[in-house]
Amino acid sequence: MSFIQENWLLETPLARELYHDVAREQPIIDYHNHLIPEQLATDHHFANLHAAWLAGDHYKWRAMRMHGVEEKLITGGADPRDKFRAYATTVPHTLRNPLFHWSHLELKRYFGIDALLTAENADYVYEKAGEKLRSENGGTWGLLAGQNVRMVCTTDDPTDGLEHHAALAKTDCKTRMLPGWRPDKALLIDAENWRKYIAKLSEVSGVSIASYEDLLRALSKRLDHFAAQGCTISDHGLSFVPNVAYDPELAAEVCGQTLLSETFLAPAVSAQTFTFTLLVDLARMYAKRGWVFQLHLGALRNNNERGLRELGPDTGFDSIGDFPQAAGLSRLLNTLDNTSELPKTILYNLNPADNAVFATMIGNFAGGGIRGKVQWGSAWWFLDQWDGMTEQINTLSNMGLLSTFIGMLTDSRSYLSYPRHEYFRRLLCNLLGNDAAKGRIPGDKAMLSELVGNVCYGNAAGYFGVE
Repeated sequence: MSFIQENWLLETPLARELYHDVAREQPIIDYHNHLIPEQLATDHHFANLHAAWLAGDHYKWRAMRMHGVEEKLITGGADPRDKFRAYATTVPHTLRNPLFHWSHLELKRYFGIDALLTAENADYVYEKAGEKLRSENGGTWGLLAGQNVRMVCTTDDPTDGLEHHAALAKTDCKTRMLPGWRPDKALLIDAENWRKYIAKLSEVSGVSIASYEDLLRALSKRLDHFAAQGCTISDHGLSFVPNVAYDPELAAEVCGQTLLSETFLAPAVSAQTFTFTLLVDLARMYAKRGWVFQLHLGALRNNNERGLRELGPDTGFDSIGDFPQAAGLSRLLNTLDNTSELPKTILYNLNPADNAVFATMIGNFAGGGIRGKVQWGSAWWFLDQWDGMTEQINTLSNMGLLSTFIGMLTDSRSYLSYPRHEYFRRLLCNLLGNDAAKGRIPGDKAMLSELVGNVCYGNAAGYFGVE
């Protein structure tokens, strides 16, 4: 018997009706991910299941390391089939980890494989999935179309040319790919390679950057380039928003000193002031353009120095941080709101201890006649699992309005991650069905269907202007 059946995770009759009649067929708007644009632009066909499913997936890498798999079978030079076998051996030991659910849901939805993945059937699964991936409709276009993905928004540096976004726009691909502006490297003036990055930004923008004003002009020109390719979304990955004052004079001074001297290292408070000030100035540019302002906060990155040194960043050595969030975030949003320059904003937190902070913060800056103007974004990264998403939805419901929530995003590097939207939708419908069964909310199917349809698709479509 299949593990994932028609009514999997749906515990009440109403939950099943809401999922099958409303949630299941909603298109997907993936407004933040880390897909490789070239792979979508070229309808890339992955050579095998390892390339499509394991390469670049630090969730799976972490689980394999914890299970005792040697690094050569994770990120090393071992044969792809042997790496897949190592993951297949690991999967039965991931019970109660979201990887167990995700892995089997993905195998079923993309490849029609119902069997539980084990060491014994690893070769069969590898071959069957490989046949689909190499078929005419097994490229990236077909993978996304099969999951009803209407739009994806990638994560792109201001220096990126965006040629792949332009190329895809000229094709008949059913999925629209838009760029997402991610200027982190410009914000972190105390980073080792900041000067080198600014030199690259100067070259790409055609602006000689010798001052803070030059930096703003260069970034503005790149914003125009992104806008020309349909970009309407910015994103910023910071551990926390510094709780310092907006100070253009100090930011200009620190910027000038850092540009002029190869040995100058900005003091911590000055560097934080630069970051905060540039973040405000960028957000004002977004507001003028009608862009969405995203902030991903709370990650403690690169904890394992040896892992960073040998494998680089984003290889599975990050964790939840316990940074102070409320005061700096409040100051940032208030600075922008005071001059009526706060754009639509989505806030993501990684530490569940801060859930109530974020849920209440968004209500401080609601208004302007914009429905759900400031959002508490979908449970992210380590919280993107059954308990984490449940707690996020419950806290948002108690302290904000679930009805205005723009719902799930993928935040993944894999084209095989889209069944996670199904996972979220089943969870949402199950929560509502259980609440109705307990008398906590009315069991009015029409009322709940409207809520489900909006959270799964309608709110995001309106928020991002998707037709």
